[in-house]
Amino acid sequence: MNAVAAISPEARGIRRMLASIGRFTRRRVTFLLRLAALAWGVLREAARPLSWRPMVRAEFRRILRQAAGGGLPATLITAVLVGLVMVSQALYWLGEAGEEELVGSVLVTILVREVAPLLIGLIVLGRSGAVTAGELGSVQLNRQTRVLSGQGVDLFTLLVMPRVIAFALASFALGIIFVFVALIVGFVAGSLLGPIQSSIFSFLDRVLEAMRAADFLLLPAKLLSIGYIVALVVCLTGLSAESGDRLTELLPRAFARGVLTIMLVSLVLSLAA
Repeated sequence: MNAVAAISPEARGIRRMLASIGRFTRRRVTFLLRLAALAWGVLREAARPLSWRPMVRAEFRRILRQAAGGGLPATLITAVLVGLVMVSQALYWLGEAGEEELVGSVLVTILVREVAPLLIGLIVLGRSGAVTAGELGSVQLNRQTRVLSGQGVDLFTLLVMPRVIAFALASFALGIIFVFVALIVGFVAGSLLGPIQSSIFSFLDRVLEAMRAADFLLLPAKLLSIGYIVALVVCLTGLSAESGDRLTELLPRAFARGVLTIMLVSLVLSLAA
């Protein structure tokens, strides 16, 4: 008691500040370490045929239909808007400037490398990620994970692995559809704005010619990685819910974490390419 009383108020304030910093740092580092462990665990378990039991395969098909089918309308609408706003304007103004040969490189640099992966990541996160965070958060808060564990169910292979793989595949499929629709709609809209000297096939051929060998790897890598990491973030956020948490708090938390990871993954892969 004498030793505690001998500590000055200033020292106690410093100790409280350091304790707050330590709690904040430990919480963030713990989340990142768990995220890395889940990422490796999914890769390891997905490569094992024994992990794909009938229940896991059924869950995978359900999540894939939900992520790909549910995100398709938003993807098509967004692709049409991007085609009207970005692709058609690029065609029109570069044509007016007599620089039509730059259309392919401009669209590859902006649309294919950067815009498409980011928008698809946000669509998957907002459309399917929120649903997943809510589902797993409810399972965790209602103690259903204990019931499943008591029945001998592997929670990781049932709740996490099929969702992560399904999100990655859905992100890749939606991304390819997005790029194709945006280019087609943009070309049609650009043709209505002014005369275009090339056909749609030569336009698409020009875009393909502007893509480097690394671009054919970068776009699939970005789409698969973003879908993969989004699923990991929302699954971990939902399953790490504590007794005092509410779903109204989990969903914004999952969305904020997902947006940050989408931007980080896109930036890292862009710099690496």
